[in-house]
Amino acid sequence: MENADSDAGSSEKIVVKNVNEVENVSKDVDFVFSAVDMTKEEIKKIEEEYAKTETPVVSNNSAHRWTPDVPMIVPEINPEHLEVIESQKKRLGTKRGFVCVKPNCSIQSYAPALTAWRKFEPTVVVATTYQAISGAGKTFKDWPEMEHNIIPYIGGEEEKSEQEPLRLWGKVVDGKIEKAQTPLITSQCIRVPVLDGHTAAAFVNFKQKPTKEELIQALVEFKGAPQELNLPSAPKQFIQYLEEDDRPQVALDVNYQNGFGVSIGRLREDSYFDWKFVGLSHNTVRGAAGGAVLMAELLKAKVIFQPNNQIPIRKGGLSWISIVFL
Repeated sequence: MENADSDAGSSEKIVVKNVNEVENVSKDVDFVFSAVDMTKEEIKKIEEEYAKTETPVVSNNSAHRWTPDVPMIVPEINPEHLEVIESQKKRLGTKRGFVCVKPNCSIQSYAPALTAWRKFEPTVVVATTYQAISGAGKTFKDWPEMEHNIIPYIGGEEEKSEQEPLRLWGKVVDGKIEKAQTPLITSQCIRVPVLDGHTAAAFVNFKQKPTKEELIQALVEFKGAPQELNLPSAPKQFIQYLEEDDRPQVALDVNYQNGFGVSIGRLREDSYFDWKFVGLSHNTVRGAAGGAVLMAELLKAKVIFQPNNQIPIRKGGLSWISIVFL
């Protein structure tokens, strides 16, 4: 779908086009948001086809998350990975077109906290995620069996939860991203009867021995490129720490910072691990479409893409850009 009246700030005119008509679609847009129901190979192929028309692609799909020269970005965590785009352009033979992807929504409720604590050198992490049904693209109306129910399995989520944080913390070597080797992460992912909001219960060991006060301070002071650049969708404070014993709660905290922020609570010492905590993030805002918009804002701010046509640039967001959702 193309937003053909972006300057008005609303979808007053929607034109639906066939995603496979790459040349026809790409000639009318400046970049692409991609979220499609295809096989991984089909997704890789069509996203690169759009990139080769000199149309940048910001993808919610998992297909390119392990392509070595495709950056997988959480804007506050690893904006430096954007530098591999130049290597990707050489591979694709493009001047402007590239693919940039988001990580899985399941890691957003605990990876930001672990990032804030990287200076304390986490060595082992055990994370159990309790994931909302909207993460499967469902509502209670079309998935009634999830009411009053828990399903202790979500296909493919545990591997993503264990491996994708390591790629976020990896380093760029010779135009490719090499994932970090630590910490060791093991996880379980459970579907729960909640519409929006992924919760994580996590345990962590550190090489250093931080105090509770040091851990909390690191959380609330943590900020990244979106805050420094004052991007339109960026949360003013990325991570909040909640002192109450019964927080974070989905009902009270999932919309923190309009769904772009992360809530952490129940930080306490553990009898086996060093520390344990609970995290909460909005899986369809921070973890999906909203995170893609924030990434696009970062790409624009870093001047990694600019519009093809002569649409006047307007301050305060991406309203001047023609977009298409595949």
